[in-house]
Amino acid sequence: MKYLAKNRKAYHEYHILEKFEAGLVLEGNEVKSIRQGQLSIQEAYVEIRQQEAWVIGMNVTPYEQAGSFRSEPTRPRKLLLHRRQIDQLYEAVKQQGVTIVPLSVYISPRGHVKLEIGLARGKKLYDKREAQKERDTKRYLDRYLKTN
Repeated sequence: MKYLAKNRKAYHEYHILEKFEAGLVLEGNEVKSIRQGQLSIQEAYVEIRQQEAWVIGMNVTPYEQAGSFRSEPTRPRKLLLHRRQIDQLYEAVKQQGVTIVPLSVYISPRGHVKLEIGLARGKKLYDKREAQKERDTKRYLDRYLKTN
């Protein structure tokens, strides 16, 4: 699996409750651009509209050799999920007050572009401080053990 983009900010801002793998409906020039790593998912989010999942705000830089067939960089892109997964996500967002965030974009072993999405609940400020404290402690211990 080759990761093309990761949303590190999502792990800082949210508790990830559950992860899903989704395919993306893309145009040919978008696939070429994504394979070159010309994309960003930092500001993206997932929305359920009319029983379909869409990723909004994912920026795919237009492929340079596309000519006149360039598509809009931030257009909404449809996600390919099973019906029961879409229903599960919709119910969770509607009832529990959670959101759906993109976590990473990668190429599957079969060569398809996949988007890993997560059902997420926002962290409070004290949760972020606790996570930072744990990371600092782990880093300190790793350094200490490495020198001794």
